[in-house]
Amino acid sequence: MSLLPGAALTPEGWRSGPVRVGAGGRIEAVEGALLTEAQARQGPCLLPGFVDLHVHGGGGADTMEGGEAVATLSRTHARHGTTALLATTMTAPRAEIEAALRALAPHVATRPSGGARVLGVHLEGPYIHRERLGAQPDFATTATLAEVLALHALAPIRLVTIAPELPGHLELIVALRGRGFVVQIGHSAARYEDGVAALAAGATGFTHLFNAMTGLHHREPGLAGAALAHAERAELIADGLHVHEGAIRVALRCIPGLYCVTDATAAAGMPDGEYRLGRHRVFHCLGAVRLADGTLAGSALTMDRALQRLLQLGLPLAEASARTATLAAQHLGLADRGVLAPGAWADVVQVDGASGALQRVWVEGEAIAR
Repeated sequence: MSLLPGAALTPEGWRSGPVRVGAGGRIEAVEGALLTEAQARQGPCLLPGFVDLHVHGGGGADTMEGGEAVATLSRTHARHGTTALLATTMTAPRAEIEAALRALAPHVATRPSGGARVLGVHLEGPYIHRERLGAQPDFATTATLAEVLALHALAPIRLVTIAPELPGHLELIVALRGRGFVVQIGHSAARYEDGVAALAAGATGFTHLFNAMTGLHHREPGLAGAALAHAERAELIADGLHVHEGAIRVALRCIPGLYCVTDATAAAGMPDGEYRLGRHRVFHCLGAVRLADGTLAGSALTMDRALQRLLQLGLPLAEASARTATLAAQHLGLADRGVLAPGAWADVVQVDGASGALQRVWVEGEAIAR
């Protein structure tokens, strides 16, 4: 048994702590009296470990490389407070996607020592629209249920991004939801009406809201308009580059389950330089990751920085924590991650109460060397 010190954010509110962790890596109890947030933030604070549902790479490694790449990115993001993540693929020929899934499957089955728990796969493409590739290579295609299930047999797919306006994709959303997959709308040239229809078919979120989708105009609301008007959940890249602060504030007012992702590339946790993103060469410079033509290509963001950006926008620490952990876990239907409660995994970050700066990390009770 171990005791993690600090005021702890629980589903019931702040408690003075500590958090008691059992030998199996799960929380046994969160102790202490109830506090206000102002009281809790006078010292170190314990929050649920960050949950990132959109990670292409980190530490110089890219999910599509195979080998030990996923273990490397898992350890890199754990050092920045991410305790659970989805390894995210790029649009590519099917053989390359299959090879990447085979390589990452063992890291889903067994958590890399010193790393975040890899919950499974976010299949971001190839089922997207060629007009909204963003930084995805041009291997976009339409999906079939049989193909998705065949890929799922190689490694557990938890979340699929698709463009709903492509032929057969509305029917596919219904079929995927019926088999337990989470479906998000993204990389799409869809109209507002297409987005509303996709939500009605069972899609439950939007991939990197505002990016690589039709924007909001007062006579053509687009896919962004459908999200703001109807979505319960959406992911957003809070790096200060992908989405303007004003647009973030709009999304916060409109979408109750808005949560942060990094869309991190191999450049995350690394110095400026050239890195791989799927088939692309990307360049990390001055905080941004771009293709040679200047197109934003994922990010070098880590979730500890996303938390601090939300605090800079004026969010309370409890809300910022929910948007970097709890809401993403709920989106995947996980009751034992993203919360500090008895029976949940001891995925915990300790931050400075005043600044929100990351201090310590535990993944399933294991202390992570930073």
